[in-house]
Amino acid sequence: MTNPVKAALVLGGLIAIGLMGLGVIAGNSALEVKGLERTVTVKGLAEREVPADLAVWPIRFAEAGNDLSQVYAALERNSMRIVQFLTEQGFPAAEISVAAPTVNDKLAQQYGGNGAVGLRYAASQAVTVRSSNIDLVRASVRRIAELGKTGIVFSGSEYQGQTEYLFTGLNALKPQMIEEATRSAREVADKFAKDSASQLGKIRSANQGQFSVENLDSSTPHVKKVRVVSTVEYYLSD
Repeated sequence: MTNPVKAALVLGGLIAIGLMGLGVIAGNSALEVKGLERTVTVKGLAEREVPADLAVWPIRFAEAGNDLSQVYAALERNSMRIVQFLTEQGFPAAEISVAAPTVNDKLAQQYGGNGAVGLRYAASQAVTVRSSNIDLVRASVRRIAELGKTGIVFSGSEYQGQTEYLFTGLNALKPQMIEEATRSAREVADKFAKDSASQLGKIRSANQGQFSVENLDSSTPHVKKVRVVSTVEYYLSD
């Protein structure tokens, strides 16, 4: 074997040994990194019960007849009575709005226009209250039936179900609730670490989650339940 060939073989062997050594080192390093990245993922919950701070109350009413001008006159008369009722309850004019009426001509909807339609025109309108006085809205909703006794035909099966209660103060609650949810997650992670004979480390990642605002229950729409779930991943060590 010539000297150049022998030199090449020796060099190749040295390179192979070096690569094997590097592989062992890299493998040990990977195991060490993997050991350092033991983690636990937990969820923390924060909840609040808060009163609604805005009510939207649409009062819908209907009228029907064969004389269009009389139908419009009846709508105008009833809308004025509803506005007067609301004013007497204590709502300022700025919180009351009257929508334009909608009229359905049943005869115009029939093909040929010769069929019996009963009352030709069916119309509806809405007076809407938008108020932050929740107690006044709730009390007035209970009294609206008094107007029904005077001949106003209200649309919908129940008055209470038409009223929407909202909570607009979520931004003020967010910082405190996020802190509470994170603290709750930490308590869960601490317990897991103790149960597994581990030490809880720093946060590896965190997800705040979405805030939800729902009615406390179907009978209490004016009280809201605010909820947020935070997901936090912690490092663990022996």
